[in-house]
Amino acid sequence: MRDLFVTAVIFGLIPFIFRRPWVGILLWSWLGYMNPHRLAWGFAYDFPFAMIVGLVTIVSFFFSREKKEMIWSREVVVLLAFVAWMLLTTVFAFNQAWAWFQWDKVWKIQLMIVLTVLICKERRHLHWLIWVIALSIGFYGVKGGIFTIVNGGAYRVQGPAGTFIGGNNEIALAMVMVIPLIRYLHLQEARRWMKFGLAGAMVLTGVAAIGTQSRGGLVAMAAMGLFLWFKSRHKFVTAFYMAAAVSILAAVMPQEWYDRMGTIKTYQEDQSAMGRINAWHTAFNVAKDRVTGGGFEMWITPVFRQYAPDPFNVRDVHSIYFEVMGEHGFIGFGLFVLLGALAWIRAQQIIKRCKKDPEKKWASDLAAMIQVSLIGYAAGGAFLGMGYFDLPYHLMIILVLTAKFSGVMGRSSVDEARAAPLPAFQAGKRANGGAARRGPG
Repeated sequence: MRDLFVTAVIFGLIPFIFRRPWVGILLWSWLGYMNPHRLAWGFAYDFPFAMIVGLVTIVSFFFSREKKEMIWSREVVVLLAFVAWMLLTTVFAFNQAWAWFQWDKVWKIQLMIVLTVLICKERRHLHWLIWVIALSIGFYGVKGGIFTIVNGGAYRVQGPAGTFIGGNNEIALAMVMVIPLIRYLHLQEARRWMKFGLAGAMVLTGVAAIGTQSRGGLVAMAAMGLFLWFKSRHKFVTAFYMAAAVSILAAVMPQEWYDRMGTIKTYQEDQSAMGRINAWHTAFNVAKDRVTGGGFEMWITPVFRQYAPDPFNVRDVHSIYFEVMGEHGFIGFGLFVLLGALAWIRAQQIIKRCKKDPEKKWASDLAAMIQVSLIGYAAGGAFLGMGYFDLPYHLMIILVLTAKFSGVMGRSSVDEARAAPLPAFQAGKRANGGAARRGPG
């Protein structure tokens, strides 16, 4: 039944993509972040829905009458350079078969992320994209939070199997990153019942992130939570939600969880932690020896035999920084870090230009919450191998679109009209009261 339902929903929405290519971006994002087909057990589980939706979106966009105009911002240029460099490193990869397999996944993801810049022409498209991302990952947050409370934290929260966020560590980081996006939607929402629902989703997602029992997730949660409070314009309300989540966790989490988290302080005695450090040394040694690094999926026995301090301790790298450094060398690592730095600077630019303008306050809120999300990624990613996860790159592109729609970037008068305040369902009632309400289109 689940297979039929998911298939019916996806193929039922595909005809709308031909008229509105931006619907394809939303549908592809839903498939990429929530992976609803992975919740089925039959033919839908491995069906290439994302590929079909991606192809339909590309075809419909290029045959549409919409103006094809790329925003050649510095973030987009660096992202494209990073993708091109990853292709080059794949050509010279140690582990050729698996490297090309990983490249095939990465370039398709990056293609759709770049197409987001081309296809999302209006602020409401951006608004719906944020809702899709928040609901997709937030689904596992709400579900996992309830699961953690009901079971007293005895079992780990897991993500959808066979995806980027399938493991407990990976889903923990994804949930930490989506909490600020839910907070952004909470800030923009005018309806009281929706605000309560979003507040509950934030609390439950925080509980679920801790319920994964991921030590990297705990680090990410701590960094994100501190920065979320610092960036929030309603610090008392934010502190209240944080206190609610902490109170729930204190009441339900078992002693085993505290014992596991305590090993962060005694990592020298932890075989897993020492294996990661050995892999980090390996990554640095490979990058120092080869300008192109070792290529995707280089974490194999022959590489450790040649480059690792302990050649017999072969483990995955579990760090976005050393993952990119080892697989793509210092040049790839530099592009990766530069991309994050440029996104941060762009967010600061948006906040500075928009925070005092009531009509553009939404852009300031979104940029601030994306900064919080990226802080969570940067902190948790130090201990998790998610260097190619879609979400941080998508958020960087969302910042570019936010700058465009808020007027921080130069734009045409048509763009000005399209970036007009959102209708009542999102932005509250307008002052003139009699203005027509426009639906989602």
